[in-house]
Formats: sequence, C-alpha cells, structure tokens
Amino acid sequence: MVEGSQIFSAHVIASFFLLILCDIVCGTDNDISCLKSVKSELQDPYNYLHSWDFDNRTEGYICKFTGVECWHPDENRVLNLKLSNMGLKGEFPRGIKNCSSMTGLDFSFNSLSQAIPADISTLLTFVTSLDLSSNDFTGEIPASLANCSYLNNLRLDQNQLTGQIPANLSQLPRLKLFSVTNNLLTGPVPPFKKGLVPAENYANNSGLCGFPLPVCQAKSAKSNTAVIAAAAVGGVTAAALGLGIGMFFYVRRISYRKKEEDPEGNKWARSLKGTKTTKVSMFEKAISKMNLSDLMKATNNFSKNNIIGSGRSGTVYKAVLPDGTSLMVKRLQESQHSEKDFMSEMAILGNVKHRNLVPLLGFCLAKRERLLVYKNMPNGTLHDQLHPDAGVCTMDWPLRLKIAIGAAKGLAWLHHSCNPRIIHRNISSKCILLDIDFEPKISDFGLARLMNPIDTHLSTFVNGEFGDLGYVAPEYTKTLVATLKGDVYSFGTVLLELVTGERPTHVAEAPETFKGNLVEWISQQSSNAKLHDVIDESLVGNGVDQELFQFLKVACNCVTEMPKERPTMFEVYQLLRAIGMSYNFTTEDEIMLPVDIGDDDNIVELIVARDGHD
Repeated sequence: MVEGSQIFSAHVIASFFLLILCDIVCGTDNDISCLKSVKSELQDPYNYLHSWDFDNRTEGYICKFTGVECWHPDENRVLNLKLSNMGLKGEFPRGIKNCSSMTGLDFSFNSLSQAIPADISTLLTFVTSLDLSSNDFTGEIPASLANCSYLNNLRLDQNQLTGQIPANLSQLPRLKLFSVTNNLLTGPVPPFKKGLVPAENYANNSGLCGFPLPVCQAKSAKSNTAVIAAAAVGGVTAAALGLGIGMFFYVRRISYRKKEEDPEGNKWARSLKGTKTTKVSMFEKAISKMNLSDLMKATNNFSKNNIIGSGRSGTVYKAVLPDGTSLMVKRLQESQHSEKDFMSEMAILGNVKHRNLVPLLGFCLAKRERLLVYKNMPNGTLHDQLHPDAGVCTMDWPLRLKIAIGAAKGLAWLHHSCNPRIIHRNISSKCILLDIDFEPKISDFGLARLMNPIDTHLSTFVNGEFGDLGYVAPEYTKTLVATLKGDVYSFGTVLLELVTGERPTHVAEAPETFKGNLVEWISQQSSNAKLHDVIDESLVGNGVDQELFQFLKVACNCVTEMPKERPTMFEVYQLLRAIGMSYNFTTEDEIMLPVDIGDDDNIVELIVARDGHD
C-alpha cells in the first residue's frame, strides 16, 4: 500500500511538471489559435461568440470572452471552455488541441454532429470534465477516451451513439461520473467499480446488458435457429417494414425541419419531457400551486426570446402566467451539490426576506435542472439603466442616490443581520434589479455556494459576469477567499458606476474616455486632482455638486487596496443615508448601531428594527 501511495504521489508530481512544461513550451499563442479555430470551425447562428474579438491583443483579453475561463486573468491560458446551450453546429473542432492547458470542456445542449474524434485523447490531454451531452453525435464512443487519465466526469447523454461502450473506460482511475442515457448503444457495459455507474445512467439504450443492468444472454444453436426462422418470416413482411422505415424517416425529417424553423426552441428544455408534472416548491402562499409544465408554458418552453439576463450563476427567463402574473425563472448553472444540499440551501434562502432583496418565491428540481422562481422586476437591471444599448442614460441624481442607499441597505442586512451572515461574492450592477418604482433589489445572494467549487473560487475573478473584472477585489486574485470586505469593494465599484456613468472596465473609443479599469482610472485622477472630471457631466451643475463629491469619497473608500481600510457595509449604508437625508428615502431607525462596527470579522451583534417591508 505504501509503495502504491508513493507511485501515485510520483504520478501527481510528474503530471504537475508536465503542466508547467506545457505552459513553457506552448505559451499562450496556442490558446489564442485554439479559440480562433473553435470559432471558425463551428457555426454560431445566434452569435453567442460575438465577444470573441481577436483584434484586442491585450494581456488576458481572451479571458473576457463568453464561455472562456482562464488560469489567471493576465494570462491567455484557457482553463475551462463552457459553450453550453448556444445552438452551435458543426463537427467536433479539432483545433481545440491547442488549448493544451484546458481541464474542462462543455459542449452540451448544442447541435454538434458526426463522430466524436477517434483520437480525442490527443486533443484533450489534461481534461478532467467532458460534457458532450444533448447533441447529434453519431458513431461509436472512442476507445481512446480511456487514455484521458484525468477524467472525473464524462457525459455523453442524448446523442445518437451506436455500438458498444469501450470496456477499457472502466480503467479510468479518477472517474466519478459516467452517463450515456438516450443513445443507441448495444452490448455489455464496462465492468466499472460497483456503485460507480447506476443503472439510470444507461437508460434508454435498449441493447445494453450486464451489471447493473440485466445479465447478457449467450447465443446458442437453438437461438440461431430461431433467428433463421424469424428471418424467414421477416422476408414475408419486408415490404411492410420498408414502408414503415420510410415513414419513420419522413416524419423525422419533417420534425427536424420544424426544429430548424423554431430557433427559439431549447434542447435542454425539450429534454425535460416526462417530468412536466414535477411540482414547483413555493415559499409564498399567495402564489398559486404550479408544476414544471406551468413554467414551460409561461416561458414558451424557455424560449431564447424570453431570456432577460445571463451571468455566471445561470440564465434568467421571463415567465408570464395565464392570469397575467409576471415572474422570473433562473436556470442555475450545473452544480455538483447533491439534491439534499440544494434543498437545504433553498430552505435557508426562501426565508431570507428584506425590502431590498429580490424575493425567492420557489424552486423546482427536474433531472439535472435546478430552476428558481423570483418575482419579476419590471425595470430590469441597474446595469442596463446606466448603460443602455442605444442612447444615453437618463437617470437623474436623486434616483441614482436612492438606488445606492437601498442597495447598500440590502447588502448591509445580508452582512450584519443574517445568521449565518451571507457573503454575496458577485456584486455588480447586473445583480441589482429595479422594481416598478425603481426600488433596488439585490439578486443572486446565496447562489455562489451552489456553484461548483472551481466556479465559486476561480471563475469569479477570472470572468465575473463573463468579463466584468472591474468588480473583483485585488486580494481575491491572490487568496481565492471570499470575504465581506470583498463585497464592499465590489459595491464601491457599483457606486463609481453610478456617479461616473462609466462601465467597470472599458476599451476607449475616444481620447477623452478612459481605457482599462474604472477603479484604477479614478485613482489616477485622484492623484492629479481631477476628480471633478470623472463625474457624469449630466449630473454636474444641478446644485448637488457637494453631494456628488461626498458620494464619490464614499465610493473611493470602498475600493481602497487594503481590505482593513475599507468601511463595513453598515458604515457604507449610514454614510450614504446621511448624504440623502434631505430626500426622505428611508424611514427613521430602520437599522440601529451595532455593538462593534470595526473589523467586519469581529461584529458581535446587530439589532435591526424592521419596518413593514423588511
């Protein structure tokens, strides 16, 4: 056993040095070439890859591409490629071999076709997670997958794969999940370790046999005679059978054409057929009872036309019930947490109620999908209000100040009143939603814990909302530890957005605008005593300049480099509330002074006097 342990350790060390060697030899040009080839080899009918602009050439620029996660934001080295549910078409892109440091690949819920490359192990040397489910792949499962010795997860569900499952896949030393449901596979299944692959992971493959499925039947002379007899009888009905096959392919072709004519259809939603009666667990008694079929009707089967937002935690769809009630349904990004853990988290989040938090109304579990139901926010996100696609922002100063105070209040409540305290981990102007009265509501709180570990700790600072690096506290890139003060930094960036009208990161299109990171740009202007120039010009000269400078000072204090020098969210709320005192945005004594407002890790108690909404 000791000798085996030593061999394993040596193998891990050797693998580590292989990765380093690959980095030295391959550099980052190969990764750029990899993504170029992926984009050129695949059809992108919905233009999801429009952000893949290779003319940028700045450090880490590919790390801001949709679906790309890097090892480090300043290095063009791909860690994970997540291109799920984008309607991509074509064959498996062979140019992906140039992403030589990549460990995760997700092409699920697309329309990729033809055979999976027989030499796929040479294309994905260090892959630990491979998801090719819900595509149109044909042919056999490549035996070379057994050479991907780092594989933990392998999903090939819902394709048109034929033949036998390679027996040598059972030799993969790290495999924890293997699933091939809904294919055309036959023959004995690999002799995996008992309990590793349950029977349901082979479902809807009528020709499979062997543990944990029924025992494979050996052929005999008698059975061969029966086959001959059956063949003779079959000859008599050949014409009828041929007609039936012809009708089958005709109907299938018509169905395929309909699917092509309905680009809004979602393959992952269609995969939920048979689970439509699944109940939606509701926290609000006022909301009528629902099941999954109600959500599918309300979202037009989760049509792409119903998408109203997308981020690291998942995609949000607008849902309209028959009585006209408008809701939001978030499809969570896949999580490795068990159903029990998910239900436990839902029980906690369902009871987190505050005027400035988006209320979680319910949730639904269906197969691999986890759906959350929220109250709809008619005025969308703060990000879209501040940075409209067409025209300029029309938000006046009182409205921006009101939103800042309300959002600060909600985040302070999460930090200092909840037990245990909730670290948001992904604060941005995209997760601050606005109701019909433009009252701010913080969304996505508590969801970071439901993401995969690598999503929670790594992709947050690498990609944020697929590119919003300006929100991430500088210490996070070194420690990978989320803290309350990290949330304060992110919120400070939102405050800078509100007062400057600028995005957190920006590529300058004109000489008078900044290029790069908003916080760094503000710091440079501060050192040159040019802060007056950074304030949104539409706000200046309206008799509120003193409030603007006070607001800007609070924002700058939130984004200081040293975490201990930043205020707590309670202090931020109190400072903003003082600036907006004359506007009567808040009621008196909503939040009382905590016992200790020093280091946020040493707060003993916070007494909250709740009004009728909190």
